[in-house]
Amino acid sequence: MADNSKDAARARADLRFKKQEEAATVRQKAMAEYTAESDARKVKTDKLRALRLAKEAEELANAPAAPAKKPARAKKK
Repeated sequence: MADNSKDAARARADLRFKKQEEAATVRQKAMAEYTAESDARKVKTDKLRALRLAKEAEELANAPAAPAKKPARAKKK
């Protein structure tokens, strides 16, 4: 009987260990996916920001010079 309980305890411990290892593997995989998505999002954001800034600089360089404002005339009393 004592031998049977040792085997059962060992089987439960093995099962618990396997579950913990599987959970750790799932966590590592999820973290790797999260990190990869975050890195891809940052690369895309940086690319879009660079394109926007280049477009704004080009528009600013090609914009016609703003006409000089004439001074406001004084109102007659």
